[in-house]
Amino acid sequence: MIFRQLFDPVSCTYTYLIASRKGGEALIIDPVLEKVDRYLQLLKELDLKLIKAVDTHVHADHISGLGALRDRTRCITVMGEPSGVDVVSMRIADGEALAIEGISLIARYTPGHTDDSFSFVMEDRVFTGDTLLIRGTGRTDFQNGDPVAQYHSIFDVLLKLSDTTLVYPAHDYKGDTVSTIGEERSFNPRLQVESVDQYVEIMNNLHLPNPKMMDVAVPANLKIGLHQDELEERGWALSCEQMRPLMGSAEMVLVDLRDDSERERHGVIPGSLHVPYAELSENVAPGGLLNELARATGKRVIFYCAFGERSAMAVEAAQEAGLSNSCHVTGGLDAWKKSNGEIAPVE
Repeated sequence: MIFRQLFDPVSCTYTYLIASRKGGEALIIDPVLEKVDRYLQLLKELDLKLIKAVDTHVHADHISGLGALRDRTRCITVMGEPSGVDVVSMRIADGEALAIEGISLIARYTPGHTDDSFSFVMEDRVFTGDTLLIRGTGRTDFQNGDPVAQYHSIFDVLLKLSDTTLVYPAHDYKGDTVSTIGEERSFNPRLQVESVDQYVEIMNNLHLPNPKMMDVAVPANLKIGLHQDELEERGWALSCEQMRPLMGSAEMVLVDLRDDSERERHGVIPGSLHVPYAELSENVAPGGLLNELARATGKRVIFYCAFGERSAMAVEAAQEAGLSNSCHVTGGLDAWKKSNGEIAPVE
């Protein structure tokens, strides 16, 4: 496995790059905007293709690199379902797998620092965001933070992991890089409590100043969505109302870009062909399935995903590959459901 822990000294943020092999798919956790060029250079050096960029929560001390990485690599942006961010490609739920080639992380909802905080668990390690830090815990006094929720996230979720599980947080202010669940259980001063009330007392009396970038970072990190209206202006988008009369038409092929876990959980638009977004490039390139299908039959290729972001990027890629009749469903399955569009279970 390829694993890199990268550090931003301004915000004391740790960013993690993970891949199963050189030349394969990669994901990145908690990227910082100012370090995007550094990430891209490392991806190039390791011959990796960035597939997913993940934020553990809406950060208050730096501007996320999710939007910039999406714009420059067409990667999938990922956050937890409770996140108030305007649009991300994928919203993940507690217990759901976050997967790329050869790597799978389990999402665990761990609110408390914020109400959208998630941790991500691999076999031997856990990425805890700001929920559990090394010899500390994330503050709970803004962004709908809740010390009671954080106590339960730590004691009922994270501390249930094996003592040997490596702990990789999103921040450290003392220079520590990694810990273990066992170490934190024994030596983290905020965890040496006998009740939730004791923990709440500690957290409610920290009296910390607000992060320096809070007034800038939070609003910026809530608005990272891709502007889908630009595709509408080019004629590369269909609204749900425009899509409805095309259902069942032999003139088009409807392509679902979502992962298996999303399809199983939320259902599909009937009649759609599954082509995971990670496999899009090879499918729209000359000789690829979608390219050959469109050219041989003259069918219009219509993409959809969860919220319209992956499908918007797919249209751009398809158009570049010469599929001039391709388009996408604005707002994705989320908009389709809200318009009372038909949904079927995965067969």
